[in-house]
Amino acid sequence: MQLHFWLILIAGLIPLITGFIWYHPQVFGNAWMKAAGMNEESMKGANMALIFGLCYLFGCMLASAIMTIVIHQFGFNSVMQGDNSPETAAYMNNFFETYGNRFRTFKHGALHGTISGLFIALPILGTCALFERKGFKYIAIHTGYWMLTLALMGGVLCAFL
Repeated sequence: MQLHFWLILIAGLIPLITGFIWYHPQVFGNAWMKAAGMNEESMKGANMALIFGLCYLFGCMLASAIMTIVIHQFGFNSVMQGDNSPETAAYMNNFFETYGNRFRTFKHGALHGTISGLFIALPILGTCALFERKGFKYIAIHTGYWMLTLALMGGVLCAFL
């Protein structure tokens, strides 16, 4: 199994692209601003180059992490890591020849991405929102965004990596 760094760079763009659509005023943008207690005036004056640059960096970091969740073969790889014996190398080659492409589809990656959104993003966002005194709508908008984003990232990484 070969890691293609360029695919991580492409998957890192997915949160930005889905964010442009999801948080557009004609989709969930207005509802999000209302639920967050923000308005057009409070949005002005930000360093957007810094914000988008860091969001892209975070997206690449997330892509690096999510690929280990959506591609099952990474688990096998990590268990065998460090054992450089010829027997282990032969065993690993046989394993990847036999099972290297199992569950490597967009659909499977999207499933695991969605599950990650539900069981990782929701608890994190929900906990923060509860202490920030944000309502259900705020949690639902952000969780929906991350479930969709992680599904797309997982699907792309699983199908093409």
